[in-house]
Amino acid sequence: MSASTDTVHHRICPLCEACCGLEITVRDQRVIGIRGHAADVFSAGYICPKGVALKDLHEDPDRLRTPMIRRNGRHEPATWDEAWAEIARRLPALRAAHGRDAVALAAGNPSAHKIGLQLTIPRLAKALGTRNVYTASTLDQMPRHVASGLLYGHWMSVPVPDIARADLLIVLGANPVVSNGSMWTVPDFRGKARALQARGGRLVVIDPRRTETAALADTHHFIRPGADAFLLAGMVHTLFAEGLANPGGLAALVDGIAAVQAAVAPFSADAVAARCGLPADTIRALARDLAGTPRASLYARIGSCTQEFGTLASWLVDVLNILTGHLDTPGGAMFPQAAAFAANTSGPAGRGRGVALGRHRSRVRGAPEVMGEFPMVCLAEEIETPGPGQIRALITLATNPVLSAPNGARLAAALDSLEFMVSLDIYLNETTRHADVILPAASPLEDMHYDLAFPQLSWRNHARYSPPVFPRAPGQPAEWQTVLKLAAVATGADPSVDALALDAAQATQEVQQRFGDAAPQVLEATAHLQGPDRLLDMALRTGPYGDQFGRRPDGLNLAKVQAATPAGGIDLGPLEPRLPALLRTTDGRIGLAPDALVEELARAARDLARAPAPLVVIGRRDVRSNNSWMHNLPVLAKGPYRCTALVHPDDARRLGLTEGALAQLRRDTPQGPRSITVEVACTTDMMPGVVSVPHGWGHDLPGMQLGLAAQRPGANLNALLDDTLCDPLSGNAVLSGVAVEMLPAGPASVPPADPTASAAAPRTAVQA
Repeated sequence: MSASTDTVHHRICPLCEACCGLEITVRDQRVIGIRGHAADVFSAGYICPKGVALKDLHEDPDRLRTPMIRRNGRHEPATWDEAWAEIARRLPALRAAHGRDAVALAAGNPSAHKIGLQLTIPRLAKALGTRNVYTASTLDQMPRHVASGLLYGHWMSVPVPDIARADLLIVLGANPVVSNGSMWTVPDFRGKARALQARGGRLVVIDPRRTETAALADTHHFIRPGADAFLLAGMVHTLFAEGLANPGGLAALVDGIAAVQAAVAPFSADAVAARCGLPADTIRALARDLAGTPRASLYARIGSCTQEFGTLASWLVDVLNILTGHLDTPGGAMFPQAAAFAANTSGPAGRGRGVALGRHRSRVRGAPEVMGEFPMVCLAEEIETPGPGQIRALITLATNPVLSAPNGARLAAALDSLEFMVSLDIYLNETTRHADVILPAASPLEDMHYDLAFPQLSWRNHARYSPPVFPRAPGQPAEWQTVLKLAAVATGADPSVDALALDAAQATQEVQQRFGDAAPQVLEATAHLQGPDRLLDMALRTGPYGDQFGRRPDGLNLAKVQAATPAGGIDLGPLEPRLPALLRTTDGRIGLAPDALVEELARAARDLARAPAPLVVIGRRDVRSNNSWMHNLPVLAKGPYRCTALVHPDDARRLGLTEGALAQLRRDTPQGPRSITVEVACTTDMMPGVVSVPHGWGHDLPGMQLGLAAQRPGANLNALLDDTLCDPLSGNAVLSGVAVEMLPAGPASVPPADPTASAAAPRTAVQA
C-alpha cells in the first residue's frame, strides 16, 4: 500500500465577516490541519479560532446529511425524492388556496457567506411572489442600510474606515477585535489598530463595556446604552457651535447642511450629557478631535444599530464624517470598489433611481417594508393573526430566529401553528425543529466560495475565489440547486424537475434581457459554466476591473481569479475616492437632511429628558461564538464558560449578587413577565447600571440535535426582549439598552464542558 499524500487547499473562511484566507491540509479525505494563508492578499495569514473550527463543522456528527421529514411528531430521515414529493404535495396547494402572501420566506446570516444562496434567494422570493420576506438584517444591521440608501442612493453604499492610512479612529458601539469588523470587513483589526498607533495615531472607543477593542484603545469612554444618537447629535451641534463644520471637497456635492444645523439645535453637549452618561466637555472634545485630525473617521456598528434610534445614529455617523471633511478621503471613511455584483459600479455613474422606504406595509402592525423585507419582529404576529394574507407556510434558509430574535417563545408557538414549514439548514436546531421538511445543506468545504457582499465592505479592494475542498456526498445537491428547485416545486413544478435545466433556462433569459444583441456571444463565452460560477464570470467581466468579454484583455474574468487562488487572490489596491461617481441618488447629490431623519431627530429631541433606567441589559459576542450554531463545535466550545452576566461590582453589591452565583434577569412586557437565569461575573469592565449577556445561547429546547451545545446550554438573552419594540425607520429589533431587574437566584449550576464527547443523537427518532 502506498503512503498517503497530503494535499493543500486554499479557501476563504465563510464563518464571519473577516473572510480570512485559509490553508487546509488534507490526508485520506480528512482535514488534518488548518492555518492562515500567509500569501493571502487580503488577510495575510491572519486566522481566528473559527477558521480552525471548519474541520469540526465538516465532521460534526450532528450536521444533517439527509433530508428529514416530520412524521407523527418526530423527525425521521428521508430520501431527497421523498422530501421533494412532500413539498410538492403540500406547498403549491396551500399557496393556491390562500394566495401568494400565505407563504413567507426567512433567511439568516450564513446566507450572506454563500454566493449560491445570495444569487438564488431573490429568485425564490420572485417565484413565490410574496411580500412576506424576512431576514436577519432587521436583527442587526438594517439602520446602516437605510442611512446609506437615503444619503447615497443604494443600500450597499457603505463607507468604511480607511484604517491603513488613518491617524484617528473613533469606534462607537462596535467591537472589531472580536468581529474583525461588522459591515466592515477587516481581518486582524488588532494588528491594524496597533499599526495605526505605532505611526502616532489614536484609537478611541465609546462603549458601555470595556470590550476587547476598548482594552486596545488609547482612550475608552463609557456611554449609557441607547444614547448613541444623542451623543452624535451633541457632537454635530458642537461642530456648528464652534465653527468646525467643513465638508471640504464635498461642499459642492452636499445639500441640506443648514437643515441639519437647525435640526440639532436642541442637542447641545450640555443638553445631552446626562442622557449619555458622558461629561459635556468630553462630547465637545470628541467633536474637536474628529474635526481637527486630518485623517480620521468615526465608525459605529451593532450596538448603535440595535437600539430605538438606530437609524438616527447610523445617519449621524455619516453626517459627522461628512461635516468634518472625512468622507471619501484617504484615512477617512471611504467606499470600497468591489470587482463584481456592486450596483454602485454599474449603470450611469453618479445618478440613479435612489431608494424608497415603505412601498408597502405589514398586514398587522403596519411596519414599513425596507429593502424588500419586513422586520423579523413582525413574523410571529403575521402567523398568529387570522385574515387575508395570514402566513400559513414558511420557508427558512440558514436562520434561527427562535434564538436570534426577541420573544422566541412566541415565535416558536407561532411556528407550531403553521400548516407547513420547510427549512434549508445544516442542523436540527431551535427553529428547524418546527419544520415539516428539512433539506440539508452541504458542508462549506464541499462548496465553491466567492464573497458577494463583503468586498463591498472591505478594508482593501481584492478578488478571491475558493474551489471546493471535497466533492459533495453522492446525491447531495449544491445549495443553489436546492433553492432553484424549491422555487419551481413550490410554484407547481413536478418534483422531478432538474435544477441544472432550470439554471440553464434562467441564465439564458437573464443574459438575453441584459445583453440584448450581444447575448449569443455572452452565452457562448460562459457555456462551460453553470450556477454561481456563470453569474460570477459575467459579473467579473462586466465589473470595474473586468475584461469586458475581451475588449480589455488585461481585465478580470473568473478564470484569472481562479488561477490566482494558490497565490492568495488578486490585490486590487487600497481604497480610492469614488464620489460623485458612486452616487445612485436621483439628482446625483448627497441630501444630508432627508425628511424622515429630520423628523426622527425631532422625536429624539422630545425624548431627550427621559430618565435612565437603574439597570439595562446589552448583548455581546465572543470570537468563538459569533452565532448560535458555533456552540456545537468542540474547538469553539472548549474553555471557560462564556454565557455569563457581566456586572459591575458596585451593582453586584447593591443587588446582593456574588461572583459565580446565579441571578435572575427579569422584565415586564406587554405579553407578561419574562425572566432568564444566568451566572454572575463581576467586572469593572462594565459601566455601572449595565449588565451584559452574550448573544446566541439557550440550547435547552426539546427536539434539537445539538448534542455538544446542549451540555452547556446557557441562557437566551432575546427571551427577555420585546418583539413589539423596533427602530421605526428600519424595523430593526431593539436588543440593547432594555431595562431589566436583577435578583439573586442561587448557587451556580453550570456543568463543565466535554468537547471530546460525541454530539451525536439518534437520527432515526428525534422528538420534534
